[in-house]
Amino acid sequence: MEERGKLGLKIRQLLNDGVIELFKNIAIDQVADNGQGLIVKAGEQILPPVDELIVATGFRPDLSLLAELRIALDPATQSAVLLAPMIDPNEHSCGTVRPHGAVELTHPEERLFIVGMKSYGRAPTFLLMTGYEQVRSVVAALAGDWDAAKRVELVLPETGVCNSDFEGADDRLGTSPSEGACCGTGGAIPEVASRTSPKCCNG
Repeated sequence: MEERGKLGLKIRQLLNDGVIELFKNIAIDQVADNGQGLIVKAGEQILPPVDELIVATGFRPDLSLLAELRIALDPATQSAVLLAPMIDPNEHSCGTVRPHGAVELTHPEERLFIVGMKSYGRAPTFLLMTGYEQVRSVVAALAGDWDAAKRVELVLPETGVCNSDFEGADDRLGTSPSEGACCGTGGAIPEVASRTSPKCCNG
């Protein structure tokens, strides 16, 4: 988590220094190579050449292994029903998801719990530390110790490690590290950053 926070601060500094430029609300129509780099076209807008495109397309968990079991999934996030409102990327970043455990991960199938990143379904708000707390709670529940299962033993630091919203200060940046979106949340349209030299693109 600390290293992710450092990365966010480094990117923020690069933006403040004018080393990279952030393009938001870009819907890419065409990518072409003109010999100097990749040219990204978004409608009538043409972005500066870039060396590389990194495309974050999202994912869906493979639940085929559970096809014969009784599971209850939220239709939007594909996570356990009780967990869904806690991790909804329209409402939360990974920095605002409360620690949770066996109670929120319960399914109609007795003693069945999905833990780790797969438990979040399509939501991109997962943190490893949250997953460790899930496992601790679920193991306690399976052992019959529901007092321990319901007890929260994780306190997440207020580090803003998930922040990817650079809008605000000096008309471009400035949201505090604890504010903003996380892990690609805040819309389905990718953001593109262009470095003046060398060129790079994050889509």
